[in-house]
Amino acid sequence: MKPLKGNRVKLRKFGIAALVASAGLCAQAQSGGSSMYSLSGSYIGLNAGQSNFMIDSGTGLFPSNNRDNAYAISGGGYFSNNFGLELGYVDFGRAQRGGGNTKAQGFNVSLIGRLPLGESFSLLGKVGAMYSNTDVQALGGSGIAVGTENSWGWSVGLGAEYVFTPKWSGLLQYDERDVKFVGRGSNRLGFSSLGLRYRF
Repeated sequence: MKPLKGNRVKLRKFGIAALVASAGLCAQAQSGGSSMYSLSGSYIGLNAGQSNFMIDSGTGLFPSNNRDNAYAISGGGYFSNNFGLELGYVDFGRAQRGGGNTKAQGFNVSLIGRLPLGESFSLLGKVGAMYSNTDVQALGGSGIAVGTENSWGWSVGLGAEYVFTPKWSGLLQYDERDVKFVGRGSNRLGFSSLGLRYRF
């Protein structure tokens, strides 16, 4: 288990370092105008909510729960009033399957879009790719393959943002990510969340 823990820590550290780098790359994003929403710039954000592991629970002889608390951190910026780039890290928590736990985390890069519906409110969308790390532990007889898997997959998301001040805004988001678990093909992970974003 030590190598697995090391991989998870390395991925988490890499994600945080990439967020800092993305903020620096977007430091010259457009920031003119007098309205709050025109202050694009760079941002960092934190989201928390619930994950949904869209994956079977094995033979059904064991208790199962495909949902858990999850969180994400992100950073990026807009290169126009409507489009930008975002890097992020998400920890989906763990699902209870086959007498054990199924865990997932990942680092993603996304093209983001924004449709302002006024000075303070807008709709958000994003599409990109995620590098995921999954770990499955289960008891014998559960019909579930155990082990770790690393893979690239797609990521998409929709949301809404409300700007409170020129620096702070709140978000409501839903994201889906494509990940792989050992012994299986592609599977979807959902993430419903609320978040805060700080612009600088």
